[in-house]
Amino acid sequence: MGDDDLEQEGHRQALSLLRSCATEAGFLASPTDRSNYRRVWARDGAMLSLAALCAQDEELIAAARSTLHTLVRHQGPHGEIPSNVDPVTGRVSYGGTTGRVDADLWFVIACAEYWRATEDGDFLDAMLPALEKVRALLGAWEFNNRGLLYVPPTGDWADEYLQSGYVLYDQLLYLQTQRSLAALHAGVHGSTDHRLEERISHLYHLIRANYWFDGDADQAGDAYHEVLYRRGQEAAPHCADRYWLPSFSPTGYSYRFDAFANVLASLLGVADDDQRERVDRYIAEELVDDELPLLPAFHPVIEPVDEDWEDLQVMFSYTFKNKPYEFHNGGLWPMLTGFHAADLALRGRGQAARRYLHAVHAGNRLAMDGEDWSFPEFVHGRDRTPGGTRRQGWSAAAAVIAGAALEGREVFGIDHAG
Repeated sequence: MGDDDLEQEGHRQALSLLRSCATEAGFLASPTDRSNYRRVWARDGAMLSLAALCAQDEELIAAARSTLHTLVRHQGPHGEIPSNVDPVTGRVSYGGTTGRVDADLWFVIACAEYWRATEDGDFLDAMLPALEKVRALLGAWEFNNRGLLYVPPTGDWADEYLQSGYVLYDQLLYLQTQRSLAALHAGVHGSTDHRLEERISHLYHLIRANYWFDGDADQAGDAYHEVLYRRGQEAAPHCADRYWLPSFSPTGYSYRFDAFANVLASLLGVADDDQRERVDRYIAEELVDDELPLLPAFHPVIEPVDEDWEDLQVMFSYTFKNKPYEFHNGGLWPMLTGFHAADLALRGRGQAARRYLHAVHAGNRLAMDGEDWSFPEFVHGRDRTPGGTRRQGWSAAAAVIAGAALEGREVFGIDHAG
């Protein structure tokens, strides 16, 4: 299949899967009848909603609205948005071993993007009380009122991986969440929430100062914790000036490459052009190959000989998924690659964006259970075989989002100014 044919067929197949995920209650993570995937998830639902808006498809946009209404109807007593809701049984989960911080973040972002695109006043009126509760809860999750969210182990999309504390992925979504709340406030009141604008500026500078090391310790004016920052600088020469660091906690910094965080840093306007070019180079030279240039969730892979292996082995909910080159441990993700392709496209790097989009389509086309276009959750990082749950909605969503970006449509319409 030629590149043009693959792109056209991949887009058609992706839209078809999104429609299969759409129900009266909103988007399912997957129509595949496996464990808890046939549920309305906040994280997955938000990404599918972004794809619906990018596709400008009325049927899918209606499913996005239903998704957000389903989530808000099951909001917890403190403001927490469900991780997922079973539309058949009504069972609600706010997380497994701990709550999911990014469920609340993706929910706010999706609400704001839906309202911006549709100007649906009735929707916004219905959501405002819930959004205010989320805003208050997120402030409490800072714990020390210093601007960064504290994320417990298993507290976000990498829910079976060794990452916790002040996780960059969540801080970037928190920044976009605050931008979204500011845009909603301006839309409702016709004025600026100055306190929120100050928090946005503070968080923007916190992220830039504490997650990108360039070897110059004198630039630590916005250091979250001076002693921890110095320790991080001393231990980071192998990744300084190459990519954004994934997280830090009271015990120190983590140094593996987090693909989602690095892509979002660019897509959400936190990275400058020089940082973007360095990350692009690292991805192209260190992470992907010409055969199937899909991004791994994290790099390098944790092997049984590594000191982190013992901790990783016990970090799972039901069964261990993070064998080397699988799932979060070096598995390749069409979803992540689609966001990277979208970012490249919106930066005017159309040729590179199309290369990664073709890889997304090629990954989505892999066969599982004897059927092509399986839209796998991930692809094995060494064997290039599909893995995880098939017919994954966000694998389709990422293809649609990247394709729309190549046509000049923004992924996040809320202002990205720092």
